[in-house]
Amino acid sequence: MTTVTISPRGEERLLNGHPWIYRSDVAKAEAGGGETVQVRSSRGRPLGYALYSDRSEIAIRLLSRDAEAPTPALWRQRIADAIGYRESLNIDATAYRLVHGDADRLPSLIVDRYGDYLVLQTLSQGTDRLLPGIVEALVALLQPAGILARNDPRVRELEGLERRVEVVHGTVPEMIEVREGGVTYQVDPYRGQKTGLFLDQRENREAARRYAHGRLLDAFSYNGGFALALAPACTEVLAVDISEDAVARITANAARNQLANIQARAMNVFDELRELERAGSRFDTIVLDPPAFAKNKASVRKALSGYKEINLRALKLLTAGGCLVTCSCSYNVSEADFADVLASAAVDAHAEVMVVEKRTQGRDHPILITIPETYYLKCFILRKL
Repeated sequence: MTTVTISPRGEERLLNGHPWIYRSDVAKAEAGGGETVQVRSSRGRPLGYALYSDRSEIAIRLLSRDAEAPTPALWRQRIADAIGYRESLNIDATAYRLVHGDADRLPSLIVDRYGDYLVLQTLSQGTDRLLPGIVEALVALLQPAGILARNDPRVRELEGLERRVEVVHGTVPEMIEVREGGVTYQVDPYRGQKTGLFLDQRENREAARRYAHGRLLDAFSYNGGFALALAPACTEVLAVDISEDAVARITANAARNQLANIQARAMNVFDELRELERAGSRFDTIVLDPPAFAKNKASVRKALSGYKEINLRALKLLTAGGCLVTCSCSYNVSEADFADVLASAAVDAHAEVMVVEKRTQGRDHPILITIPETYYLKCFILRKL
């Protein structure tokens, strides 16, 4: 077993429960990229075993604090544990996350279920090297009809890894039909966002359904997840997304679910919110689910300005007694920062607003309390007085 020695600062980080060690805290590495290594303190004390990357700023991803080296059996057991946890949730859907990386003690591994098929991502040198064993474990535990390795995220370039999409077991069709509650979708696992769908908002859509009424505006709609889930509770729905392809999917999904009250429009959401305000439009329910505005710390200030803009416009468009479901999936924007933005938007909109619910990503995307990075999705359900 090869070894990596870390600094006292890195050791303190591990002892405080965070499994990542950055390159600046690696004192000595006698290992190749992608190897499973023994981590040692500056005094030579064994601290556990980890995946090592010789390219990423995250050089070490801790796997185990045990004295014995991890085996394929450990990976299989942790995958089985992750699957068992999802089964315990009684999820009313055929599409959901099975493995959520560090939160399932399976660093840099993502596995999503879409009906009879699995889509996975190996996002570090270590999990990429272990891909054959991971596939073998998934096949043994779940017997999927096919597994797609959706390894095209840009983050793989930081690991010196090729970006590629390939079937690694069985066959995977171009389109897969899945169900979320009473709504069915066609999913493109090869080219859709993330692994095909944004699966982390499922429970927030369920919550929003309890408050939705009247005219609904679903902004940054993508496949129309919120629009489709909330349409039965609303009189009419306007779904807005900048992508023509997204609008075509929303329209197709609305027809598939026999929802005749949904209109989809391809527009820049910032521009559309201004146009709707100028036209004097009003909505009883508004959903804001934008992409991550802050990809890194340097972009936080600009992101906060963007969040302020869209929430200010939405509050002006919202009727008294109306519901605003507003989200941020930017990890670098904290819950407190997002709440401050919403308060500032309410003041500028001359609106009194109460917080009905504060929510996060679905339970199939768990948060590990010692890893702040696993808490990324903030969702506020607000009521305008």
